Amino acid sequence: MIGLVLAAGAGRRLRPYTDTLPKALVPIDAKTSVLDLTLANFASVGLTDVAIVVGYAAEAIEDRRKELESRYGVTLELVYNDKALEWNNAYSLWCARDLFGQGMLLANGDTVHPVSVEHTLLEARGDGRRIILALDAEKPLADEEMKVIWSAEKGVERITKLMEPADATGEYIGLTLVEPAAAEDLADALRTTWERDPNLYYEDGYQELANRGRRIDVAPIGRVDWVEIDNHDDLARAREIVCPS
Repeated sequence: MIGLVLAAGAGRRLRPYTDTLPKALVPIDAKTSVLDLTLANFASVGLTDVAIVVGYAAEAIEDRRKELESRYGVTLELVYNDKALEWNNAYSLWCARDLFGQGMLLANGDTVHPVSVEHTLLEARGDGRRIILALDAEKPLADEEMKVIWSAEKGVERITKLMEPADATGEYIGLTLVEPAAAEDLADALRTTWERDPNLYYEDGYQELANRGRRIDVAPIGRVDWVEIDNHDDLARAREIVCPS
Protein backbone atom coordinates (compact mmCIF):
# COMPACT_ATOMS: atom_id res chain seq x y z
CA MET A 1 0.00 0.00 0.00
CA ILE A 2 1.19 3.51 -0.83
CA GLY A 3 0.34 6.99 0.35
CA LEU A 4 -1.14 9.35 -2.24
CA VAL A 5 -1.43 13.12 -1.86
CA LEU A 6 -3.50 15.37 -4.11
CA ALA A 7 -1.47 18.57 -4.40
CA ALA A 8 -2.22 19.95 -7.88
CA GLY A 9 -4.57 22.79 -6.94
CA ALA A 10 -3.85 26.51 -7.11
CA GLY A 11 -5.56 27.56 -3.85
CA ARG A 12 -6.38 31.05 -5.07
CA ARG A 13 -8.06 32.04 -1.78
CA LEU A 14 -4.69 31.69 -0.04
CA ARG A 15 -2.88 34.36 -2.03
CA PRO A 16 -0.26 35.80 -1.75
CA TYR A 17 1.22 32.48 -0.52
CA THR A 18 -0.14 30.66 -3.55
CA ASP A 19 1.22 33.17 -6.02
CA THR A 20 4.28 30.91 -6.10
CA LEU A 21 3.32 27.81 -4.06
CA PRO A 22 0.74 25.04 -4.39
CA LYS A 23 -1.70 24.96 -1.51
CA ALA A 24 0.01 21.89 -0.03
CA LEU A 25 3.19 23.92 0.58
CA VAL A 26 1.62 26.98 2.18
CA PRO A 27 3.56 27.45 5.44
CA ILE A 28 1.84 26.61 8.70
CA ASP A 29 4.98 27.52 10.59
CA ALA A 30 8.57 28.26 9.54
CA LYS A 31 9.34 24.61 8.73
CA THR A 32 5.97 22.97 8.23
CA SER A 33 3.36 22.74 5.47
CA VAL A 34 0.39 20.41 5.05
CA LEU A 35 2.56 18.23 2.83
CA ASP A 36 5.16 17.96 5.59
CA LEU A 37 2.51 16.91 8.10
CA THR A 38 0.97 14.37 5.73
CA LEU A 39 4.30 12.77 4.86
CA ALA A 40 5.17 12.55 8.55
CA ASN A 41 1.84 10.84 9.22
CA PHE A 42 2.32 8.38 6.37
CA ALA A 43 5.83 7.49 7.52
CA SER A 44 4.57 7.03 11.09
CA VAL A 45 2.16 4.28 9.95
CA GLY A 46 4.72 2.61 7.68
CA LEU A 47 3.68 4.08 4.32
CA THR A 48 7.06 5.09 2.93
CA ASP A 49 6.24 4.87 -0.79
CA VAL A 50 4.27 8.04 -1.55
CA ALA A 51 2.94 9.52 -4.79
CA ILE A 52 2.03 13.19 -5.08
CA VAL A 53 -0.25 14.46 -7.82
CA VAL A 54 1.19 17.83 -8.83
CA GLY A 55 0.08 20.52 -11.24
CA TYR A 56 0.03 24.18 -10.28
CA ALA A 57 3.51 25.34 -9.17
CA ALA A 58 4.76 21.75 -9.45
CA GLU A 59 8.34 23.00 -9.50
CA ALA A 60 8.03 24.07 -5.86
CA ILE A 61 7.41 20.44 -4.87
CA GLU A 62 10.07 19.22 -7.29
CA ASP A 63 12.57 21.55 -5.62
CA ARG A 64 11.80 20.10 -2.18
CA ARG A 65 11.62 16.46 -3.28
CA LYS A 66 15.03 15.27 -2.04
CA GLU A 67 14.73 17.21 1.21
CA LEU A 68 11.28 15.75 1.90
CA GLU A 69 12.48 12.23 1.14
CA SER A 70 15.39 12.63 3.52
CA ARG A 71 13.43 14.34 6.29
CA TYR A 72 10.58 11.81 6.42
CA GLY A 73 12.29 8.64 5.19
CA VAL A 74 9.96 8.28 2.21
CA THR A 75 10.36 7.70 -1.51
CA LEU A 76 8.37 10.16 -3.60
CA GLU A 77 6.89 9.72 -7.05
CA LEU A 78 5.40 12.78 -8.75
CA VAL A 79 2.33 12.32 -10.96
CA TYR A 80 1.66 15.26 -13.27
CA ASN A 81 -1.83 16.66 -13.85
CA ASP A 82 -1.78 18.58 -17.13
CA LYS A 83 -5.22 20.10 -16.49
CA ALA A 84 -4.66 21.38 -12.95
CA LEU A 85 -5.59 24.98 -13.78
CA GLU A 86 -8.61 24.03 -15.87
CA TRP A 87 -10.30 21.00 -14.31
CA ASN A 88 -11.32 19.84 -10.85
CA ASN A 89 -9.89 17.03 -8.77
CA ALA A 90 -11.88 14.09 -10.17
CA TYR A 91 -9.46 14.29 -13.08
CA SER A 92 -6.54 14.92 -10.73
CA LEU A 93 -7.12 11.68 -8.85
CA TRP A 94 -7.74 9.80 -12.11
CA CYS A 95 -4.26 10.87 -13.25
CA ALA A 96 -2.86 8.50 -10.59
CA ARG A 97 -5.01 5.55 -11.73
CA ASP A 98 -2.02 3.39 -12.64
CA LEU A 99 -1.08 3.34 -8.94
CA PHE A 100 -4.49 2.33 -7.57
CA GLY A 101 -3.71 -1.38 -7.88
CA GLN A 102 -1.12 -1.11 -5.11
CA GLY A 103 -3.79 0.01 -2.67
CA MET A 104 -3.51 3.49 -1.24
CA LEU A 105 -4.21 5.82 1.59
CA LEU A 106 -5.32 9.01 -0.14
CA ALA A 107 -5.01 12.41 1.55
CA ASN A 108 -6.09 15.78 0.23
CA GLY A 109 -3.16 18.19 0.13
CA ASP A 110 -5.02 20.79 2.19
CA THR A 111 -6.15 18.78 5.23
CA VAL A 112 -4.34 19.19 8.56
CA HIS A 113 -5.12 16.18 10.71
CA PRO A 114 -3.51 14.00 13.39
CA VAL A 115 -1.94 10.63 12.59
CA SER A 116 -4.80 9.01 14.52
CA VAL A 117 -6.86 9.38 11.32
CA GLU A 118 -4.43 7.16 9.38
CA HIS A 119 -4.49 4.65 12.22
CA THR A 120 -8.29 4.65 12.22
CA LEU A 121 -8.46 3.94 8.49
CA LEU A 122 -5.86 1.17 8.62
CA GLU A 123 -7.56 -0.45 11.59
CA ALA A 124 -10.88 -0.45 9.70
CA ARG A 125 -9.53 -2.74 6.96
CA GLY A 126 -10.94 -6.21 6.47
CA ASP A 127 -14.36 -7.89 6.23
CA GLY A 128 -14.44 -7.20 2.49
CA ARG A 129 -14.26 -3.42 2.80
CA ARG A 130 -12.79 -1.99 -0.39
CA ILE A 131 -13.07 1.78 0.05
CA ILE A 132 -13.19 3.43 3.49
CA LEU A 133 -13.75 7.15 4.06
CA ALA A 134 -12.56 9.01 7.15
CA LEU A 135 -15.72 10.53 8.63
CA ASP A 136 -16.17 13.22 11.26
CA ALA A 137 -19.51 12.41 12.86
CA GLU A 138 -18.98 14.88 15.72
CA LYS A 139 -18.58 18.27 14.04
CA PRO A 140 -21.62 20.54 13.50
CA LEU A 141 -22.20 20.81 9.76
CA ALA A 142 -22.96 23.74 7.47
CA ASP A 143 -23.34 24.24 3.73
CA GLU A 144 -19.69 24.07 2.61
CA GLU A 145 -18.78 20.67 4.08
CA MET A 146 -18.53 17.47 2.01
CA LYS A 147 -21.41 15.65 3.67
CA VAL A 148 -22.11 11.92 3.73
CA ILE A 149 -25.17 9.76 4.28
CA TRP A 150 -24.17 6.25 5.35
CA SER A 151 -26.11 3.23 6.52
CA ALA A 152 -24.98 -0.16 7.79
CA GLU A 153 -27.11 -1.85 5.14
CA LYS A 154 -25.92 0.04 2.06
CA GLY A 155 -22.76 1.88 3.05
CA VAL A 156 -22.38 5.37 1.59
CA GLU A 157 -25.60 6.38 -0.12
CA ARG A 158 -24.82 10.04 -0.82
CA ILE A 159 -21.69 12.19 -0.72
CA THR A 160 -22.05 15.84 -1.71
CA LYS A 161 -21.85 19.37 -0.42
CA LEU A 162 -25.38 19.89 -1.77
CA MET A 163 -27.25 18.32 1.11
CA GLU A 164 -29.14 19.55 4.13
CA PRO A 165 -26.70 19.30 7.05
CA ALA A 166 -29.36 17.72 9.25
CA ASP A 167 -29.65 14.80 6.81
CA ALA A 168 -25.97 13.87 6.94
CA THR A 169 -24.25 11.16 8.95
CA GLY A 170 -21.12 13.29 9.06
CA GLU A 171 -18.41 15.02 7.04
CA TYR A 172 -15.82 13.38 4.82
CA ILE A 173 -12.52 14.93 5.89
CA GLY A 174 -10.44 14.23 2.79
CA LEU A 175 -8.76 10.90 3.58
CA THR A 176 -9.68 7.56 2.02
CA LEU A 177 -8.29 4.06 2.18
CA VAL A 178 -8.61 2.22 -1.14
CA GLU A 179 -7.87 -1.49 -1.36
CA PRO A 180 -6.35 -2.97 -4.56
CA ALA A 181 -9.62 -4.79 -5.31
CA ALA A 182 -11.35 -1.42 -5.84
CA ALA A 183 -8.76 -0.04 -8.28
CA GLU A 184 -10.48 -0.81 -11.57
CA ASP A 185 -13.94 0.28 -10.40
CA LEU A 186 -12.62 3.52 -8.96
CA ALA A 187 -10.63 4.43 -12.07
CA ASP A 188 -13.64 3.80 -14.29
CA ALA A 189 -15.99 5.81 -12.05
CA LEU A 190 -13.57 8.75 -11.99
CA ARG A 191 -13.26 8.68 -15.78
CA THR A 192 -17.04 8.68 -16.15
CA THR A 193 -17.20 11.60 -13.71
CA TRP A 194 -14.68 13.94 -15.32
CA GLU A 195 -15.86 13.08 -18.82
CA ARG A 196 -19.38 14.08 -17.77
CA ASP A 197 -18.15 17.37 -16.28
CA PRO A 198 -14.44 18.17 -15.73
CA ASN A 199 -15.41 20.56 -12.91
CA LEU A 200 -16.61 17.73 -10.68
CA TYR A 201 -14.90 16.53 -7.50
CA TYR A 202 -13.44 13.06 -6.98
CA GLU A 203 -16.13 12.64 -4.34
CA ASP A 204 -18.57 12.75 -7.26
CA GLY A 205 -16.68 9.70 -8.48
CA TYR A 206 -17.47 8.03 -5.16
CA GLN A 207 -21.13 8.90 -5.74
CA GLU A 208 -20.86 7.31 -9.18
CA LEU A 209 -19.59 4.15 -7.53
CA ALA A 210 -22.45 4.18 -5.01
CA ASN A 211 -24.93 4.69 -7.84
CA ARG A 212 -23.49 1.60 -9.52
CA GLY A 213 -24.13 -0.42 -6.38
CA ARG A 214 -20.50 -0.55 -5.23
CA ARG A 215 -20.26 -0.37 -1.46
CA ILE A 216 -18.23 2.38 0.21
CA ASP A 217 -17.68 2.28 3.96
CA VAL A 218 -16.76 4.89 6.55
CA ALA A 219 -14.50 4.98 9.59
CA PRO A 220 -15.53 7.55 12.24
CA ILE A 221 -12.46 9.44 13.44
CA GLY A 222 -13.85 10.49 16.81
CA ARG A 223 -13.39 13.93 18.32
CA VAL A 224 -10.12 15.20 16.85
CA ASP A 225 -8.77 18.59 15.79
CA TRP A 226 -8.46 18.91 12.02
CA VAL A 227 -9.11 21.52 9.35
CA GLU A 228 -9.36 21.77 5.59
CA ILE A 229 -7.40 24.86 4.54
CA ASP A 230 -9.34 26.79 1.91
CA ASN A 231 -8.75 30.38 3.04
CA HIS A 232 -6.79 32.51 5.49
CA ASP A 233 -9.19 31.85 8.38
CA ASP A 234 -8.64 28.11 7.89
CA LEU A 235 -4.89 28.68 7.79
CA ALA A 236 -5.08 30.51 11.11
CA ARG A 237 -6.99 27.55 12.57
CA ALA A 238 -4.34 25.15 11.23
CA ARG A 239 -1.67 27.17 12.97
CA GLU A 240 -3.60 26.94 16.24
CA ILE A 241 -3.79 23.15 15.87
CA VAL A 242 -0.14 22.65 14.91
CA CYS A 243 1.38 25.35 17.13
CA PRO A 244 -0.90 25.73 20.18
CA SER A 245 0.00 28.64 22.41
